[in-house]
Amino acid sequence: MKGPRGTQDLLPGVTEKWQYVEEKLKDLSSRYNYHEIRTPIFEHTELFQRGVGDTTDIVQKEMYTFTDKGDRSITLRPEGTASVVRSFVQHKLFGSPNQPTKLFYIGPMFRYERPQQGRMRQFVQFGVEALGSEDPAIDAEVISLAMNAYKELGLQSLKLVINSLGDKESRDNHRQALIDHFTPVKEELCGDCQSRLDKNPLRILDCKKDRDHEAMQTAPSILEYLNEYSSSYFEQVKAYLDVMGISYVVDKNLVRGLDYYNHTAFEIMSDAEGFGAITTLSGGGRYNGLVQDLGGPETPGIGFALSIERLLMALEAENIELPIDQRLDCYVVALGDEAKIQAASIVEQLRLSGMKVDKDYQDKKMKAQFKAADRLKARFVLVLGEEEIANDLIAVKNMESGEQENIVLEQLVSYLKGII
Repeated sequence: MKGPRGTQDLLPGVTEKWQYVEEKLKDLSSRYNYHEIRTPIFEHTELFQRGVGDTTDIVQKEMYTFTDKGDRSITLRPEGTASVVRSFVQHKLFGSPNQPTKLFYIGPMFRYERPQQGRMRQFVQFGVEALGSEDPAIDAEVISLAMNAYKELGLQSLKLVINSLGDKESRDNHRQALIDHFTPVKEELCGDCQSRLDKNPLRILDCKKDRDHEAMQTAPSILEYLNEYSSSYFEQVKAYLDVMGISYVVDKNLVRGLDYYNHTAFEIMSDAEGFGAITTLSGGGRYNGLVQDLGGPETPGIGFALSIERLLMALEAENIELPIDQRLDCYVVALGDEAKIQAASIVEQLRLSGMKVDKDYQDKKMKAQFKAADRLKARFVLVLGEEEIANDLIAVKNMESGEQENIVLEQLVSYLKGII
């Protein structure tokens, strides 16, 4: 038996890296005053049809959807924002006196797509959502958090790309310009883009198949159609990024793959050599209409999401070793039946005092137990035999210095806590 295609087993030695990264992201979120939310792994399919958009590739091609025993259409979540906003509306978080509501999440998402390096059918996403503020400053804050998620782990080859998708008026004007521009060459576009031309022409700019078509290069820019409010909003976001010392590039063709975005949109990419053809690490933007679409009051929002898999790939591409200490504090070597029983008590005491401790469970000889301690990188080996038991002592060997001394058993915990 093998795991399903597009999934992976994270084994000891690898999971420690994931835990380290996840703890770093949680700590960073806490410093920005974002609080964790945990939503179900599956939702009613309608949530993603309404929240993500019927014209998106996610809804049309990539969702894991099934009918449950109650004849309800259920979908494994393909992204996190729709679920977070659904929960925000359902639990009336908009009524909290502390606004905006600042949330983060981390967990598995599911998309049926061709598995490739850094893109799995089950993948883990970390994301943040700030709901309840239309201040350009919080756009900059979310971008700052996204950038620092990578920088604090040591990544340097980063590129931030931003754009404005404008408000509804701006987008409507741009939408018509795109229709007028692409209609003459409609038959030259792929089937998806031909369908998008009528439903959501902005998504044509995000097409991977037609990216080299001449019409793509000359397509009208949304920046040319921003009204005064949208243009001013974008300028303020850039001003905040400037004063925060966050470098960026404006890309007039940047659009996000989901229907709910407006105003600020951004992506963070890796410029690291050997990272791969798909350079995008994360992306996000503002979605001022999504809360209303899901039955809530008019509430602006902005957020981003990143893939933990791609983050780890970027760390590998830049040869960054995470400072993970997998050493044991102590390994207890027991010689003889009475010592084995006594060792179980010692191991229990040391673990409850906060130390990482292990012992032999395969009846190995003394030399083999020391080898096991070496493999586990134990800092100290505690030796308990008949002589030590008779004198109420235990031998403590410092594996780095090689020094060894006998310690009274009753004083062992306080002694080790003093030096570890």
